[in-house]
Amino acid sequence: MIADSAVALVGSNRWASLVVIYIGTLIATELISNNTAAALMLPLALSTAEQVDADYMPFVIVVMMGASAGFATPFGYQTNLMVYGPGGYKFMDYVKIGLPLDVIVGVITVVIAPLAFPF
Repeated sequence: MIADSAVALVGSNRWASLVVIYIGTLIATELISNNTAAALMLPLALSTAEQVDADYMPFVIVVMMGASAGFATPFGYQTNLMVYGPGGYKFMDYVKIGLPLDVIVGVITVVIAPLAFPF
């Protein structure tokens, strides 16, 4: 049902579907652990790939990278949380530095994944 909604949002555009899957995985990994985000989003990515008649590998790569790019919150990844208190960081420190990193990783991933693993 969620994959149907993602496809309805962007139509049958494969590139836009990759972006939606990356953003969904990124939001999930910023709120929950990266392993949980990957486990949650992989079936959605596979279903989306099937619906837009594309190879699944670019979608798997996007999920993998999106789940690994939890830079914008201290609880997005374990090491972020470990240095949060002792390092004297504030929540906005992570957002200021992490959000641009999330965007950079996303753009590179969405561009390169389909080139390395064609649709």
